[in-house]
Amino acid sequence: MNVKLHSSVRGGGPDVVLLHGLFGSGNNLGALARSLQQRYRVHSPDLPNHGRSAWLPRASIGAMAAVVAGWLEEQGLENATLVGHSLGGKIAMEIALSRPEFVCSLVVADIAPAAYPPRHDAVFEALAAVAGTACRSRQEAAGRMADFLDEPGVIQFLLSSLQRADDGSYQWRFNLDGIRADYPALCEAPPTDGTYPGPVLFIRGGRSEYIVEAHRTVISALFPRAGLKVMPECGHWLHAEQPDVFNRLVGRFLDARSA
Repeated sequence: MNVKLHSSVRGGGPDVVLLHGLFGSGNNLGALARSLQQRYRVHSPDLPNHGRSAWLPRASIGAMAAVVAGWLEEQGLENATLVGHSLGGKIAMEIALSRPEFVCSLVVADIAPAAYPPRHDAVFEALAAVAGTACRSRQEAAGRMADFLDEPGVIQFLLSSLQRADDGSYQWRFNLDGIRADYPALCEAPPTDGTYPGPVLFIRGGRSEYIVEAHRTVISALFPRAGLKVMPECGHWLHAEQPDVFNRLVGRFLDARSA
């Protein structure tokens, strides 16, 4: 599937690819990229249907992973470390399982290789409230979203994907209609069975419910060399809540592999 992905690259050294989460863009893991760029060549693509990347007619974990794997091949990144948060973690796991030749190691931030119940209804309502009106400022958009969301940090994260159109109104950069239509498929587990034999680090937020004890069996089955680190004071947004701790955990894992 030939789908154009927008990406940025910085630094030099072994290749590291950062895969962001739902409703995000490659910029979301910018603090991690900056912390690694002195030792690694860091690639930050926008996932399909996000940022400046092309939109898919239908999206699923398998379809998005196939697009990213094709991009890895196109870029000559056939032995990279993948670091994925949330949706990006699911895509990274699927690539590792289905195309292990592209992945020398894997970091998965606060997501398990499992299906999840829908949990973004309020987010979709907030996004639709902005999309359905001609907001003339980010402040106006934030006010509309606050009718549905009571977490200022989540609102600010979502606003990072709001862009100003030629007519002066603000629009979402991601494919809102497509993401909403395909959301059930994005909640599913990575589809490929089997195992990934390389080193894997899972990082869990201690206040998050995305990785729980019940996931231990499937993680061990698919990723027999997986380790787990817990950030006790964090929820799901590890890289935003405690960036220094998150960056240090990822950096130590990568440095141990490249030493």
